[in-house]
Amino acid sequence: MDLGRCQLLSLAAFAVSGAGCLVIGALLLLPVGAGFLLLPPAATALRNMSDRYRRWAAAWTETGTVARARAGVGAGVGAGARTGAGAGERAVISPPQPLPARHAGRGGLRRRTLAILGDAGFWHDLRWAWAEPWTGALLAALPLALVEYGLFGAVVQPFVWRLLGDGNWYAFVRVDSTPSMLAALLLGLAFTAAGLRLAPVVLRLHARWSRRLLAAPYTTELVRRIEHLAGSRADVLDVQAAELRRIERDLHDGAQARLVSLGMTLDEATRLLDHDPQAARALLQEVRATSQRALQDLRELVHGVLPPVLADRGLGDAVRSLALDSHLDVHVEAALPGRLPAPVESAGYFAVAELLANAAKHSGAPEVRIHLSHTGGALRVTVADDGRGGADPAGSGLRGLRRRLEPFDGTLVLHSPRGGPTTATLEIPCASSLPKTSASSGTG
Repeated sequence: MDLGRCQLLSLAAFAVSGAGCLVIGALLLLPVGAGFLLLPPAATALRNMSDRYRRWAAAWTETGTVARARAGVGAGVGAGARTGAGAGERAVISPPQPLPARHAGRGGLRRRTLAILGDAGFWHDLRWAWAEPWTGALLAALPLALVEYGLFGAVVQPFVWRLLGDGNWYAFVRVDSTPSMLAALLLGLAFTAAGLRLAPVVLRLHARWSRRLLAAPYTTELVRRIEHLAGSRADVLDVQAAELRRIERDLHDGAQARLVSLGMTLDEATRLLDHDPQAARALLQEVRATSQRALQDLRELVHGVLPPVLADRGLGDAVRSLALDSHLDVHVEAALPGRLPAPVESAGYFAVAELLANAAKHSGAPEVRIHLSHTGGALRVTVADDGRGGADPAGSGLRGLRRRLEPFDGTLVLHSPRGGPTTATLEIPCASSLPKTSASSGTG
């Protein structure tokens, strides 16, 4: 598979060179006017090639990362050893802004060509088109050359050396006898094995190279960052407004209504106290029950805003309390070096609560494993179940989770093929600064 991808990259380099040559030709023809007609389709062809390379780099690197992450989750949750395997290796390449669209009316083609010339992403793609055949393609051809040369030494050389008269050279071995032929055969097998082993390494290096050359220009990234922060701020304000409305509704419909009823019952008991003590005593008992229900409502409301165990003991013990309250068999492994910032702990806690609720409702899994760690300056939480899989990443619950994580620059990655298992991994950049207050042992 990896060797075939190296072959594809080597062959695709010819198409990249062709697209780059078309663009250069169109640029050279601009002074005579023909370039205004040729540049838009040439730039579009170049953008299509660069977008294809972005997809290849992201997909090929993500496949290996998912496998390594799942292996790391199994080892980390089961034994508390390895966590975060493959983290940060995904070649997520942000594309430039789309090429300027066609302008309507007279002179539209000329205006579009001038807009393309002023687009930073166009020049970014052109630089990549001239660098890729001489760097990335040659890099991808290295394992191919090793395998092909190795197969020649292992498959062809043993049968042709006698036909060549005085013999021939294979690498540094002169093949003119049976022992030297056997040595060439072993050397060919070694070359073949080296090429096969080198292919995935070359693909990872090519992905890094592609990420460096094909990522959007800095100005585009800056604009997107500003837009993302503006959208995150609006989302945070919306979430806060919704949370305030929920608290107000819960207070109005719950504790406030019970306290009003309690006051009215106390007034009635006061009127009955002198001439009907038995009825007054019954009303007072009802007041006591109402006050207990109002207190329970207030406790539940506070628990929904900030669970006491989270404030007192930290994220690890708060997740363990969720595990104890769940009807599923939940195993928790927390490897946190200390307390995290309160907003991060709150976001992580409610994210785990949502994922546990989803597992209980939809997965049909009898067992859930949760692993918490702080590595590389980020909180990493993995929730894995052995249920039926097929979770929808666009579901309302997961969309809400992503909105909760966005203000922290957090990410949520879901791997849930049909038939299971389901693994959800979230990361929140943060620092661990407060002393450790929670237990370190796992909970089953």
